[in-house]
Amino acid sequence: MKWIYIAAGIALFVKMLVLPNSAPVIPDFSIVDSIVKDGGIPNAVTVIILRNRLYDTIFEVVVFTIAIMGASFLLANERPSCTIYRFTDQPSIVLARLGATITSLVSIELAIRGHLSPGGGFASGVAGGTAIGLIAITSSPEWMQGIYQRWHAATWEKVSVLVFIVLAVITLAGIELPHGELGALVSGGVIPLLNILVAVKVALGSWAVILVFIRYRGLL
Repeated sequence: MKWIYIAAGIALFVKMLVLPNSAPVIPDFSIVDSIVKDGGIPNAVTVIILRNRLYDTIFEVVVFTIAIMGASFLLANERPSCTIYRFTDQPSIVLARLGATITSLVSIELAIRGHLSPGGGFASGVAGGTAIGLIAITSSPEWMQGIYQRWHAATWEKVSVLVFIVLAVITLAGIELPHGELGALVSGGVIPLLNILVAVKVALGSWAVILVFIRYRGLL
């Protein structure tokens, strides 16, 4: 059998050397310019994720939601950890909370302006989750859990998913908001709203996972 593999490898090597590659047919217009024009925003990546490939993005959000539910379900029957590891020295606490402040500001920036520059909902949510993680490793778990419940973060997370799915379905049905002026903050139709919803979902979902692992594992 190995001689068949060797012969196939030699044949493929000869093909790459002898047979010329067919030149791709490139249209007169730029593909990126076409995507930007369709979406009404200068960030072509965001247009692809939240417009051209919106059907896939819906299921990515759903998969992330299922992953969070799975983490809570799998650890629900375990005994909570008796020892919680966190920073206790003042310099580490100050640096971690400074980093949390910076990453939270970056998260807000990416959520609001992610359709105009590199960024977007997923990157914003990751930055927000990082800020929450930095606060978690410098604070008591009871305080973090109290804030999570006081602000009904779990409810907001579920609401953001439902609103995202509804807006996405409406967009896939062909109903779009006005694109506005290219490059303006309020532009791109529903894309900025989808960005913000994804950011809220990822950040709050990360918060839920952090609390679960702190409770049952004692550390992040």
